[in-house]
Amino acid sequence: MAISLGTNLNSVPASQKQTLSTNYLDLSSAANAGWGQQYLPDLMEKEAEVFGPRTISGFLSQVGAEEAMTADQVIWSEQSRLHLSYKGDMDTDNVVTIQSDMDGNVAADGFVVANHGIRLNDTVLIANANGVFKAIVSVVSGADVTVAPYDGTAIATSGATADFGTTILVYGSEFAKGTGYNAAAAATVESRGANEAAFKTFTNKPIIMKDYYEVSGSDASRIGWIETASEAGQSGYLWYLKAESDTRARFNDYVEMSMLESVKGSGTNAVDTLLGGVIAGNDTLVGTQGLFDAIEDRGHVTTGVTGVNAATDLAEFDAILAEFDKQGAIEENMMFVNRATSLAMDDMLASMNSYGAGGTSYGVFDNSEDMALNLGFSGFRRGSYDFYKSDFRYLNDLATRGGINAANAANALRGVMVPAGTSTVYDQSLGKNLKRPFLHVRYRASQTDDRKMKSWTTGSVGAATTALDAMQIHMLTERCLITQGANNFMLLK
Repeated sequence: MAISLGTNLNSVPASQKQTLSTNYLDLSSAANAGWGQQYLPDLMEKEAEVFGPRTISGFLSQVGAEEAMTADQVIWSEQSRLHLSYKGDMDTDNVVTIQSDMDGNVAADGFVVANHGIRLNDTVLIANANGVFKAIVSVVSGADVTVAPYDGTAIATSGATADFGTTILVYGSEFAKGTGYNAAAAATVESRGANEAAFKTFTNKPIIMKDYYEVSGSDASRIGWIETASEAGQSGYLWYLKAESDTRARFNDYVEMSMLESVKGSGTNAVDTLLGGVIAGNDTLVGTQGLFDAIEDRGHVTTGVTGVNAATDLAEFDAILAEFDKQGAIEENMMFVNRATSLAMDDMLASMNSYGAGGTSYGVFDNSEDMALNLGFSGFRRGSYDFYKSDFRYLNDLATRGGINAANAANALRGVMVPAGTSTVYDQSLGKNLKRPFLHVRYRASQTDDRKMKSWTTGSVGAATTALDAMQIHMLTERCLITQGANNFMLLK
């Protein structure tokens, strides 16, 4: 089945600066029979609301919180893993050369291979293509860890050089009677002290967003024939009330979209010049890291088993569960997805019911012939995880990300998975541990100026403030999004 668009579809994209035929009623044209006709037309004064709710804001208010800040950047620390597990190579029998921590990203983690926590007399599990082995550490020299297998069989070399093909995990230790730490250390054996807890530090900076609406003094005093209704619930015959309300609603959407889509500058291009970046190579001067970029940088991305529609069968969900088990294992997760993915999940869950082939027992599985069928699911449980599903208007609306997805299906964003609950982090600005939602917005505010969402009016209309014969309504905010524990988030592509 194909769906075709009407030849005169209402597709006016948005407000425009110039005066167009869509902005006024032309009764002088032939199409409207002109003013010379003897019959009075029936004018429908009420503007029709044909697009439903046009705003997309609300996502962050459901999953996050807001908090004031007074600095130019936010710095927070996240705990490291508790257990000692590393990736490495075995280019020599019984010798593991540590290459990275378990994330495998040395450059991004700042991991120094010689600073691993494996010590003499640690008992370890070693896994590679040759099998799984249990051994005790006999020598530690920088990144090289020499082990003695308990069964006396040498652990042979495996794979190519620098292939990260060996994993070594410390599971305990064993010492001889009457010995101390590093008792067997010789001159050629490195003596290593106590392990120190590690953490990772992240930072983000706020951006300043502005917009304004302007109407001349003459237009502000004119009464229109169309009764308008704004997104904020205002109504009346003053057109500028609707135009200002649309500008404000669009700005509120921009605020949320920026917290989702923004990225930091590279520090090497024209963006720095435009926004006042003066330190070459410093990418913290411009831009801010939004949710999607934070997940791609520090979280997970799934493209689904078929590579077409993410997270729409149990095999893909099982893969997601396995990945979450490796991370924070947050039991409750919220999924915000586009329409196609939402329907695919409904079909997947309905297929789990043996009576669902005909589509008559979706939902709660107790539909009767006298009630409307419930063809959707709001959530389900798989393993020890609960998933709650919600449609994400931002990914469906053709005028927002829905249009971008349609233009490039290969890189379409089909949803985002967000953990519920709070995380504990050390706030370096406040100098203490705090519990916060995984997502929260920081906005600039002090006793002098609150920049969470400022609005002020200038001009000659009303309380005159300038000689400009117009009214200008200004809007400004300065904020950034903090994505804590991004390893617990997932993008669905």
